[in-house]
Amino acid sequence: MTAELHTLTGAYALDAVSEADRSEFERHLGECAACRQEVAELRATGARLAVAAAIAPPPSLKALVLADVARTRQLPPKVPVVRRLNRAKTWQLRISLFGAAAAAVVAVVLGVGRAPAPVDSVLSAPDAAAVQGDGEGHATLVVSRSRNQAVLLASDLPALDAGHVYQVWLIGTGGARSAGVMTSEASQRMLVADLPPDVDRIGITVEPAGGSPGPTTPAVTRIDLA
Repeated sequence: MTAELHTLTGAYALDAVSEADRSEFERHLGECAACRQEVAELRATGARLAVAAAIAPPPSLKALVLADVARTRQLPPKVPVVRRLNRAKTWQLRISLFGAAAAAVVAVVLGVGRAPAPVDSVLSAPDAAAVQGDGEGHATLVVSRSRNQAVLLASDLPALDAGHVYQVWLIGTGGARSAGVMTSEASQRMLVADLPPDVDRIGITVEPAGGSPGPTTPAVTRIDLA
């Protein structure tokens, strides 16, 4: 008796085996209660399918379904919460961001040899928009596509031990690229980054101290830009 014989139950129940296989499998059935039960169940199912018949729906069914659709409130699509910045909101974010900087939050910019983009440059852009994150803590990303820049303000993230940091990833068609690490233990963490045009998601992960070349853990906070 071989393990392959157990796989012939379906074919045997539908008479789709050769005579040689049939003889060998029927000898196997005399020794295997599990296969006997499976063959019986498959034959019963096949019999039900053989007598099944399609039934035309009543003419009134379509009207009833459409009436229910009209009465049922549809859930809105899940889309990122993007808000254009008005003057009051801009000042609120300025206070938060400059407060984070005053608390010695480290700002890291993507790319080598470039100075961090001033926070005001992003906040004052005509197309500046704030996007809220989803996950641990509270995260707000201020994006200016016209200037290809973004400012990330994160707060209330769980404290980490000395061997780990929060690392920010810019995710798009080019994969996940590091925007830098947030090493401060202050209540608010800030990061200023260049934002390549293909980036449509931001992720924050927990990585070993010094950061990783690629994400090694699931994102604790996510921000969708698309």
